[in-house]
Amino acid sequence: MGTVLGEMRNVPWHELQHAYGSASQVPGMLSRIAWGDGPTAEDALSDLGQWIAAPAVFDATVAAVPFLWELAATETVKDRAGVLELLAAILASGHDLHPEWTRAAHDAVVAGRPTVARLAADASSAEAEAEAQTHAHARAQAQARQQAVRDAAVRLLAAIDGHICAACPPRVL
Repeated sequence: MGTVLGEMRNVPWHELQHAYGSASQVPGMLSRIAWGDGPTAEDALSDLGQWIAAPAVFDATVAAVPFLWELAATETVKDRAGVLELLAAILASGHDLHPEWTRAAHDAVVAGRPTVARLAADASSAEAEAEAQTHAHARAQAQARQQAVRDAAVRLLAAIDGHICAACPPRVL
C-alpha cells in the first residue's frame, strides 16, 4: 500500500463496528479516498461518513480518524476538503450509549489541530501547484481545490477551538 495508509493493516477492523455492522470495509473506503479519482473519492467519503459519523460515532470512527488526518495532509488526495468536512462531522457527532467512543473520537479529531492549522494558513502549495500547471483551466481548478481545503480547514479549526460537549472535558488552549 505504499506509505500513505501504510499502518492501516495493523488495525483489527473486523473487530470494530460502524453504523451498519463490521468495519472490515473501512480500509477499502479509506483507500478509495486516498487513490481514487474525484468522483470515486467523493462517493467513498459519503459512504464512510454514513458509516462512522452520521448519525453517531463508533469504535471504528476512533480507529479511522488518524488515517483521515493523514489523508487531509496528503496533497495528492483529490478531496482533501471533503476529508476535513468529515472530520468536522465526527467532531459534531456522538454516541449516547457509548460516551467513551464520543470522547475518543473527539480527542482524535482535536489531536490533528496542528495539521488543520497548517492547512488553514498554507497558501504556498496552492501557488506552487498553480504555477506548475500550464493550462489556464487546470490552474484555476488547482487554485479552487486549494481554496476549498483552506476554507474547510478554517471551519474545522474554529470547530476544534470552540468544541464543547458533555462527553469531553473542557480544554485549555
